[in-house]
Amino acid sequence: MANNVTREQAEESIRTLLSYIGENPDRAGLKDTPDRILRMWEEIYRGYDPAKKPNIKTFDNGEDGINYSGMVIDRGTYYSVCEHHAMPFFGKYTFAYLPNPKGKILGISKIGRVVDYCAAKMQIQERLTHEIVDMLTEALGTEYPPLGMAIVMTGTHLCKSMRGARKEGTMTSSYLTGLFMEEEALRAEFMRMVNSD
Repeated sequence: MANNVTREQAEESIRTLLSYIGENPDRAGLKDTPDRILRMWEEIYRGYDPAKKPNIKTFDNGEDGINYSGMVIDRGTYYSVCEHHAMPFFGKYTFAYLPNPKGKILGISKIGRVVDYCAAKMQIQERLTHEIVDMLTEALGTEYPPLGMAIVMTGTHLCKSMRGARKEGTMTSSYLTGLFMEEEALRAEFMRMVNSD
């Protein structure tokens, strides 16, 4: 993945770490593990590769005869890796935006693709919310930007439940822009949608 480290060097580093924890990297079950780990990393850390950034298709608001100004909501799941302990965290998101009547609207499947791309690197949940909203805002353009965007993410962090505190539970983070920040009634409507899941 990185230009200054060869695959052979990366595999040897993994073998060293396996030895460090007391394993024998030459035993049958682990012989191909360094290669498997690197192939897995290419998949779960694809967010570092600009070539894998999703193409975010947008449409002119009103081009199909309907000019939409209501709240658009998308929900889904995500998987990421905590940058502090390199352990997974995962959960659900609820995203909403208010299209600009003169602007663009998003292809709904692109929202999930952006969530997955931004989550596919070492992350913290707080930054993840910002990166998703920022990427989607940018895709809709600056001439007639969306009137507001909002996201709430809940996450189960294995660095909390599997080690350290060893406590089950979820973390919630949010990021709101535009009218979602300015209008209390709109924010309350969005939070009702979040909590109805």
